Amino acid sequence: MRTGMFEVDGAELYYETRGSGPALLLISGAGGDAGYYSAVAGELADAFTVISYDRRGNSRSTGRTGGPMELSRQAADARALIEGPAGGRALVFGNSGGAIIGLTLAAAHPDVLSGLIAHEPPAVNVLPADDPARGFFPELAARYAEGGGPAAGRRFAETVRGEGTYRWPDDLWRRFLGNQEHLFGTEWPAFASFEPDEAALKAAPFPIVLAAGAEDRGTYYARPSAEIARRIGAPWAEFPGIHLEFLRNPAPFAAALRVLATRMHTSGGQVPEVWEGSGRAD
Repeated sequence: MRTGMFEVDGAELYYETRGSGPALLLISGAGGDAGYYSAVAGELADAFTVISYDRRGNSRSTGRTGGPMELSRQAADARALIEGPAGGRALVFGNSGGAIIGLTLAAAHPDVLSGLIAHEPPAVNVLPADDPARGFFPELAARYAEGGGPAAGRRFAETVRGEGTYRWPDDLWRRFLGNQEHLFGTEWPAFASFEPDEAALKAAPFPIVLAAGAEDRGTYYARPSAEIARRIGAPWAEFPGIHLEFLRNPAPFAAALRVLATRMHTSGGQVPEVWEGSGRAD
């Protein structure tokens, strides 16, 4: 593993690079830490140049201002990493909020992507107006207003299936705790208001695959993936496990990601027939 600090507009981003081959950029969700992907990146390093990073204002990166963090800023940071350490073009995998950033990146900066896998974006605004899941972001915002980052963080963990049943790496957990105020105070409004740019995503000149975990059917963060896939005419893939399966059981998650990423890279964007169509996550 190689580490570095990459200068972007108004911040320095901590990043890690493993392996060699086609570039694969991994974007994390809540907490914005490269450590979510350490094990998976190691598994994939024999086939890809795997780049993970601490998103702006999180963990070892700088750029925490206290003001609202727009998704356009997050996407621009990802673009800068692709143009820099990734060599100008990359396949992108994003989980949760990282999937929302990936969808924003794909719509705004299609020239630097060779493909996108968006795993469980909690894009609740694509769900019906009366769907209870649309109350998730306002509820957490209220928890934050009442009790700060720790209160919102505890409630967040309660909404994510499987959390509390396995142990996070100690260093990642410590950094995540230090990122809670940034998450709920700075990043939350942009995630809450996200709606995919369907026209831009339909027109993307590279493959886009939406995905969710096999154990997450019916959750507020899995169901939007199938709806976005339906709207933009993209394939939908089922991955092993839960929302953070790459932490709980990284080897099978990495195996699934390897197959899909390799197929997307080598087959002109075509994916196996079993993954074609919109799929379901309910």
